[in-house]
Amino acid sequence: MTNNDLLKRHAIQKRALRNMHDLIEKNSSRLDLLMRSVDVLALFAAGQFAASLRFSGSLNDAAPVHTVLLYFCCFLAFALFAQCDLYASWRGRSLRLMLGQVTLAILCVLAAGLVFGFLIRQINDLSRLWVLYWGGLSLAALILMRALLYSVLSQLRKHGFNHKHVIIVGYGETGRELHKRALQQQWTGYQVKAIHDPVKPDNGIDHLQELADIPAAVVRHAVHEVWLTMPLSESGKLQALQTLLGNMLIDIRWVPDASTIAVLSNKTVEFLGMPVIDLNRPASFGLLGLAKDLFDKLFAVCALILLAPLFLVLAICIKLSSPGPVFFLQPRLGLNGKRFNVLKFRSMKSHHTTNGIVTQATRDDPRVTPVGRFMRRTSLDELPQFINVLKGEMSVVGPRPHALAHNDLYKNKLAMYMQRHRVKPGITGWAQIHGYRGETDTDDKMAQRVAFDLHYIQHWSFWMDLRIIIWTAFKGWTDTNAY
Repeated sequence: MTNNDLLKRHAIQKRALRNMHDLIEKNSSRLDLLMRSVDVLALFAAGQFAASLRFSGSLNDAAPVHTVLLYFCCFLAFALFAQCDLYASWRGRSLRLMLGQVTLAILCVLAAGLVFGFLIRQINDLSRLWVLYWGGLSLAALILMRALLYSVLSQLRKHGFNHKHVIIVGYGETGRELHKRALQQQWTGYQVKAIHDPVKPDNGIDHLQELADIPAAVVRHAVHEVWLTMPLSESGKLQALQTLLGNMLIDIRWVPDASTIAVLSNKTVEFLGMPVIDLNRPASFGLLGLAKDLFDKLFAVCALILLAPLFLVLAICIKLSSPGPVFFLQPRLGLNGKRFNVLKFRSMKSHHTTNGIVTQATRDDPRVTPVGRFMRRTSLDELPQFINVLKGEMSVVGPRPHALAHNDLYKNKLAMYMQRHRVKPGITGWAQIHGYRGETDTDDKMAQRVAFDLHYIQHWSFWMDLRIIIWTAFKGWTDTNAY
């Protein structure tokens, strides 16, 4: 085989790897939905099989509470399992932790099912042995599926598929050890593309002399993660680096000196066998956000049921006020920058944007209909977003989603602006109850709104959400800044 043939073969292989990676990236949401659906089906099948073991027949031969509980828990699992971190990437992380998360998720679902059975006063008719069989079979099924998936993905990564590109900042003893483990454990799928260190390493990898070179390298190498392995004497660079990467939706991991972990407040996890601190995970991540996600879904269902008559009245008024659809869809960025369409009642006359430029509504804007002006002043145009909450695209409380054009404008003007998208956008938020609603016609107004949003993300608690909802219900629907 000639050199030209080898080069062509290498180019074809490289193109295939890139296409496979792009395919996985573009369909990540579909794969996530598929995994969640498969888990629910496994939970359902385990319940049916448990019935055959306990009752020597189907669930139809048992008390009705068993069927009710099965459907209730399957519905709950679809929403709850995601909050238990079951669908996050586990590459480089402890398998024991994965098994623990799966076990905890199953126990939470079953516990919620038992509470539901008690509330509907059918707990006495429930077979405890069936619940035990169901829990054990479900746990075995979910662990088996993940072990199989883990094995398949590991083999794919060994052969160059589904890699993640990394920049290591600091190449002392810890940085070199982490790089060595990434090279040895090819099944994790990490590729170190660049290194920032005062001394250039002799390994042929892109060397970044200055911190300011890192953002360009992130774009150049399509980097997914940055690993900070600087010695504690250089920890002052952390703030500068977070500012540089503030508008880049990538994961930042800090691998500190193990002896200092006890005094740090950031979330610590095991990664490639070493303690790692995730610097930019929101307070509502993982199990801490479980109550928030469940509350969002229940709140949205209740709100949509109670507001159905109002929806009908507003829909009739909108159709009578001007020609056009009742609802208005606007593209927005959601969790981790994924696009979705936010739903609103149409408050303006149908019109076309000029050259794709988004023009915010201003005071006495002629495009706004009389009905629309009332809805915007009272925020009634935002009510259909409870449908977005039910779909999992939004939260009841969170940073308000901005127009895509505004994101492009302000991410280059305001540090940490894009970090607003590390959580789901909300119908109301910390900034809104403090008066930062409506038009943001100056950079200072937007900077203040972003500051409130970041404060909410960093200091989130369930009680904080309740305070915002209560404040919004009594005082936050009307404001002189909303028009």
